[in-house]
Amino acid sequence: MTLSTREKDLLRSTPSDLYITGTWIPATRGTTFAVTDPATGLTLKNIADASPEDGMRALDAAVAAQDSWAATAPRTRGELLRHAFDALMSRAEDFALLMTLEMGKPLAEARGEVAYGGEFLRWYSEEAARISGRYGPNPEGTGNMIISQKPVGPCLLITPWNFPLAMATRKIAPALAAGCTVVIKPAAQTPLTTLAFVQLLEQVGLPPGVVNVITTSTSAKVAAPILADPRLRKLSFTGSTSVGRALIREAATGVLRTSMELGGNAPFIVFEDADLDRAVDGAMLAKFRNAGQACTAANRFIVHESVAAEFTARVTERVIAMRVGRGTDDGVTIGPLIDAKAVSSVHELVQDAVERGAQILTGGSPLDREGTFYSPTVLGEVHPESRLLKEEIFGPVLGITTFSSEDDAVRCANDTEYGLMSYVFTNDLGRGHRMINRLATGLMALNTGLASNAAAPFGGVKQSGIGREGGIEGIQEYLDTKYTLLPTS
Repeated sequence: MTLSTREKDLLRSTPSDLYITGTWIPATRGTTFAVTDPATGLTLKNIADASPEDGMRALDAAVAAQDSWAATAPRTRGELLRHAFDALMSRAEDFALLMTLEMGKPLAEARGEVAYGGEFLRWYSEEAARISGRYGPNPEGTGNMIISQKPVGPCLLITPWNFPLAMATRKIAPALAAGCTVVIKPAAQTPLTTLAFVQLLEQVGLPPGVVNVITTSTSAKVAAPILADPRLRKLSFTGSTSVGRALIREAATGVLRTSMELGGNAPFIVFEDADLDRAVDGAMLAKFRNAGQACTAANRFIVHESVAAEFTARVTERVIAMRVGRGTDDGVTIGPLIDAKAVSSVHELVQDAVERGAQILTGGSPLDREGTFYSPTVLGEVHPESRLLKEEIFGPVLGITTFSSEDDAVRCANDTEYGLMSYVFTNDLGRGHRMINRLATGLMALNTGLASNAAAPFGGVKQSGIGREGGIEGIQEYLDTKYTLLPTS
């Protein structure tokens, strides 16, 4: 397998260095690491491998630029984000291809991510000028209260590998709109999209030091001194719950503002009165988008016993018809998993379920081919104690269990430490409203397999995280509230 001329040209134009104080520079120790295509194992590019010293240089740059960026007119900040949106849309095909190369998702899905990621730039370009406060008399009548909002200060943003553009824009856009400078550290598996995006920000006129990028193969070592520095005032992280807990402990020393978007274990509930056409369509989208490698992916399919057989048969038929391959190939709907470790983890969950009595209806094994692929899988009669129902799968595996009553469905759905996303299919409006109140998740999709939107708050409860990204709530994560009393005499 060799790269096409277009792919080579795109990779050649993508930066490979760190971006600090508006300059592309190599790592101080001259070290690099390889970014590979999970569909082929080919090395795409060798990029700078930052050291802890490089990380501190990036923080120095963000601190130095903070006051001037905070003093920049909100309209100016917003217009820069709007220019970034326009530039991204004009290069949508390049960004989609770059994501497909380094992450593996089908090109059609990558195009969807460009559209979704771009919306955060457009949304927060409009919100920058809407940061507000209030003014009014205090209850005693002795003075007037001035309530204002100020940027929290320099931020460390840590993004995951599964949505390399959207997770960067979802954090960078509200931070810049609020007047904060940032250091962003993308995942080592998929750093190229972030590097290309920051290059785009540079091209549309972002002042030096406002956004700084460090790429590294030793994330914990590089992040530790940044988190320990009292000049850092905000940490935003998207990733696993276990890593999130560790970062919260580190952030506690400096009492940092934190936003944590962590793991998920989303229930997908199909009631007896559901429109099965919509439920099956929703299942395919909620489970197999990004090959199941999403924190919002449907993890547990909880189907009423009266419709379980039909739902299972229809879903299985659709899964059998899916085409697996490199995301750039025509007709591919399932790309590779991110690496060999991911394939092994998914297969362990499938084997555990089978050992407990689950039936393999299709798939059920890694694919014997170049790259890190796992066959799209449907499992029936999954035992309640299976690890598949308790742990985040992060792969193209759909496991079905049944229920007999609404209370039973709710109990099963809430029986997890996670609380990010839930999916409900029912034609009973009253039941739908009850699920809004009864399901312990931060997001819920009712009769649809996709709910994320730049204008809506994204985030979970319980072990799925702290804070929200997106919507009017998202910019609040980057603002501190200040109260001033102005005496009347």
